[in-house]
Amino acid sequence: MTDLANIELPPEALAMLHTASRVDTPCGDGAMLWHTWGQATRRPGLAPLVLLHGGSGSWMHWLRNIPALAASGRWVLVPDLPGFGDSAAPLRGTDADVLPEPVEQGLALLVGEAACDLVGFSFGGMVAGFLAERFPARAARVVLVGAPGLGVAPEKAIRLRAWRHITDAAQRDDIHRHNLAALMLYREDAIDELALRLHVANVLRDRMKGRSLARTGALAQSLARLRCPVWAIYGKEDALYRGKLDGLRTALAQAVHFRGLALVEGAGHWLQFERAEAFDEALLTALEAAL
Repeated sequence: MTDLANIELPPEALAMLHTASRVDTPCGDGAMLWHTWGQATRRPGLAPLVLLHGGSGSWMHWLRNIPALAASGRWVLVPDLPGFGDSAAPLRGTDADVLPEPVEQGLALLVGEAACDLVGFSFGGMVAGFLAERFPARAARVVLVGAPGLGVAPEKAIRLRAWRHITDAAQRDDIHRHNLAALMLYREDAIDELALRLHVANVLRDRMKGRSLARTGALAQSLARLRCPVWAIYGKEDALYRGKLDGLRTALAQAVHFRGLALVEGAGHWLQFERAEAFDEALLTALEAAL
């Protein structure tokens, strides 16, 4: 069993934590951890901005984006989703469909009844869509970032290498680099020491095993029932959608109030890390668009 308390975070993440406010909200048998930035400097009239990370992730999936978003005048709220990072697991279930309730419970404590801009990356995109469907008053808009669950399968199955049985640290790191290249990042030079250390710290704390909704059309079905506007930002070289961009557009268009898909050049699945500036520009464009 991994000792979660002894997992070492990269210096860049520790520095970001020093600028954050931390809040715990109830979750399962423990707490859901939230980090927030920009509450004191938020621009009046802007909805709280909620960033939901991907599977086997944590708030650190957004490490390179938080400063620009907070500087834009946003109050940025970034949880470790239940069962990931430093948050307790939910009482039941191991997939995105059981997370809207604890996330909503946390938001009610943090922002009251305010409608939020929900931005979800990958697995977190499914959580955002399900949350907006079940709690429509909570969602001012939804922005999907590389989200699966749209019924669009990649041309070839993405095979990740097992690593938990490996005891040698260097061998483990080699497997993690392979997995980052296979799924998360497009450019070889993007798989740097920071990407590796963030990835390792994240996957070691993933307790939500057996997730399968990503391989279904569950999110597409939710999109058809959403009342709020929906935007999407994807890496043009996302391994999940390479050769399937037309199918992606068709699936996203099932949202009644779909406002558009932005594709970030030279970026894979974890596009907000790989092409942070280009992603931030695309996200702020979506966030500043009229509802």
